[in-house]
Amino acid sequence: MPSLQPKRRAVGFLACASASALWGCGFFFGKIALAEMNFAHMVLYRFLFAMLPLLPLLVTHRPGLKAREWRTLAIASFLGIPVQFLLQFYGLSLTTVSHAALMVGTMPVILAVGATIFAHERLDLTGWIALAGSTTGAALIALGHHATGAGNPSLTGDLLVVLSLAIALFWILLNKRLMDTHSPIVVTAYGLLLGTLMLMFWVPMRYGLPPIAHVSLKAWLALAASGVLCTATTTLLWNWGMTQVPASQAGVLLNMEPLIGSLLGVFALGEHLGPTAWTGGCLILFAAITLTTHSRAHVPEHQPAG
Repeated sequence: MPSLQPKRRAVGFLACASASALWGCGFFFGKIALAEMNFAHMVLYRFLFAMLPLLPLLVTHRPGLKAREWRTLAIASFLGIPVQFLLQFYGLSLTTVSHAALMVGTMPVILAVGATIFAHERLDLTGWIALAGSTTGAALIALGHHATGAGNPSLTGDLLVVLSLAIALFWILLNKRLMDTHSPIVVTAYGLLLGTLMLMFWVPMRYGLPPIAHVSLKAWLALAASGVLCTATTTLLWNWGMTQVPASQAGVLLNMEPLIGSLLGVFALGEHLGPTAWTGGCLILFAAITLTTHSRAHVPEHQPAG
């Protein structure tokens, strides 16, 4: 029924926006845990906690993937979890929450270009203008003043976050391809399982066993929140939303993450943002509103299983 399409589109945007807002808390919770452990152990714990609410879904949803699709899911999980998150949170360890969060403003441009090239989506002129505004905002943040020393933003940390987002592009697009024929729940649950198993192999081998005895309750709660809320819940919401709206448009909703993350950094952690960073943040938010309310892009119809 044609009348259902606008409603499904609106709910899809709401799911993606909710996921992005929760993702915006990830850097905040991560910074709390980083005070007591290194970035690799923090990422491992994050995904171990993320798997807890997903275990029932693994029992109730059989994957039904062919060998070729398992390979695609494994590649997506490798890029999207150990590679992306280890790079991203190493970058966070070198910069501030507010700067790292605001650098996520580059993701919509990366995703829109990737969706145009690899998924054959078409973004209209309004969409590209909005994305240009988002890019300008991110550039203002990146080119702003970077102090030296612990607790200050660094260009290296900011650029590592951007690099991790470029890698995340392939995770998003490969997952979107799998969701053309499979349930978002299957792709999410089994994809996160594969990525977590990879972390369980690599992190102890490269960085040693993660700490347990001297981790505070505050850090454990931050890790649990980052896993359950900022990973399991967000990925389920995002993957379902991506079946309802074009990747090129959904990408700009990722800018809820820099907005929420930077506000948490400033008001909860006492970080400082200069005038260029605030200007850049406003451009990012304006671009997100413009793209999702005025731009039109086409996403092919499909019927995912389950």
